[in-house]
Amino acid sequence: MPDLLRTWSLILVILAIIVSGATTVPAQQAVAPVTIRAAQVIDGRGGVQRNVVVTVRGSKIERVAPAAGKVSYDLGSMTLLPGFIDTHVHIGWHFDTNGRWVDGGEAPDQAALYGAENAYVTLMAGFTTVQSVGAPSDKPLRDAIARGVLPGPRILTSLDQMTDAQLTPQQLREYVRKKKSEGADLIKIFASLSIREGGTPTLSQEQLDAVCGEARAQGLRAMIHAQSAESMIRAARARCTAVEHGVLATEEALTALAQNGVWFDPNIGLNFPNYFENKPRFLGLGNYTEEGFAAMEKAHALGGPMFAMALRTPGLKMVMGTDANAGAHGQNARETIERVRIGQKPMDALIDLTSRGAESMNLQNTIGAIVPALEADLVAVEGDPLMDIAALQRVRFVMKAGKVYKR
Repeated sequence: MPDLLRTWSLILVILAIIVSGATTVPAQQAVAPVTIRAAQVIDGRGGVQRNVVVTVRGSKIERVAPAAGKVSYDLGSMTLLPGFIDTHVHIGWHFDTNGRWVDGGEAPDQAALYGAENAYVTLMAGFTTVQSVGAPSDKPLRDAIARGVLPGPRILTSLDQMTDAQLTPQQLREYVRKKKSEGADLIKIFASLSIREGGTPTLSQEQLDAVCGEARAQGLRAMIHAQSAESMIRAARARCTAVEHGVLATEEALTALAQNGVWFDPNIGLNFPNYFENKPRFLGLGNYTEEGFAAMEKAHALGGPMFAMALRTPGLKMVMGTDANAGAHGQNARETIERVRIGQKPMDALIDLTSRGAESMNLQNTIGAIVPALEADLVAVEGDPLMDIAALQRVRFVMKAGKVYKR
């Protein structure tokens, strides 16, 4: 018996040494590299290189260098960019079997399936990261995609939207803490009415100070729905993270955002057009009335001049978000195309679509650019988006975290 015990002890020691030795070998060394050649690489931070090979090992970019030798994927004359980022979507919103809009109130399993479908078409359109704000069904979808069970973009979610303007400052602080405990990545707050209801402010300065201050204290970001100039100014004073929409913005409001370092996401190129294109599917639901659509038509006409004013605002930080609703998923690039049509420089628009989006979510050291050590989120398009921004709709290759999803 003692000999048997000594034998088993020796075996356990040997196994421990083997396991210990194995864990000292970096996982990256065991993974064969993947190489991708492209005629042009736009790195997401303003740089352009020609005839480049990007080396990927595991989920990370390992090297970016002049093309040489055989490669795993030769993209020919295509342009390679970082994975696109949409900072404002509603990934689960969809049309039902009767072609009518659904934003909740259905069985969780059905909601999850529609969300998975929207996530897939979004990824195939080159969007490797999105921020969904938000619904409870976003959480299981986010987690399933993160586990690799489902194909889709990396998802950050607020889990829902706070629209109750009657909450006290203390109740708003409690709301933030509750969302954090539930696993939210950020907080989404309505500080104004919908544009279909006039867009007037709904939260006081004290309320916004409370909710955005608590978000900072909890290590969360605060995204603010604000259509009116006054609601934007209040969000800027409260130093919230980002303001969405702002169709009724003034120079004073945009300057306030810039001076307080608040990100601005105007949502001008896809949101309203998608509503108009799918009007019969929304009409009669909630505030989607004839009057509501008339208000959106007026707001849409203001979007171009407002965005041009934003471009002229010194120091204003902008990101690319669409507010993608049912019918819009997979068409996210239309937002960037419209911004360039109005007057934004293509390179600036591409930076908004990639590295600035990452920075606004505190992910600049993880995604948003084609540089070594970042996640290998790579998208190839047919053509040169610096010359023809519509090339963003001709996605031919998609890699997320080193895994190829489209080629």
